[in-house]
Amino acid sequence: MKKLVLVFTTIVALVFSQKTVAQETIVDAAVSNENFSTLVTALNAADLVEALQGDGPFTVFAPTNDAFAKIDKETLGNLLKPENKETLTKILTYHVVPGKLMANDVVAALKKGKGKVEVKTLAGEILTVMQKDGKIWLKDQNGNYSEITATDVKGSNGVIHVIDTVVMP
Repeated sequence: MKKLVLVFTTIVALVFSQKTVAQETIVDAAVSNENFSTLVTALNAADLVEALQGDGPFTVFAPTNDAFAKIDKETLGNLLKPENKETLTKILTYHVVPGKLMANDVVAALKKGKGKVEVKTLAGEILTVMQKDGKIWLKDQNGNYSEITATDVKGSNGVIHVIDTVVMP
């Protein structure tokens, strides 16, 4: 009887924990990952946390702390100031595409687009997703590249794909 209760309790705990994880928004996923602490700081400074916790769905190309470290410290510090909120918002929303684009959706679009596809961001600007050297890259409007290093970090309202460089509108 004790084994049956233990098995039942374990199953209930596993089911509950999976449902809890599935309810996590993309913002919650970013907050719970220390590699996105700079992104979370920037989202707070731009007052975008609540918007990205909304229904979505959203696809976020999320720069890591190392990606933000490629930006001059003084420039990054200035972007986080309240008087630069509009510029910061434009940069951050340039990393977000409406809809939920899973990695397999991106790969299918790349095949259809012969290795290149354009997506319109929430900033109203275009990002080019391309396949190059066996990897998937984002190309911003300035001609800079960012590699997609991890994919399909799921949230209840979208998906995160991890990138190694901050893209700029």
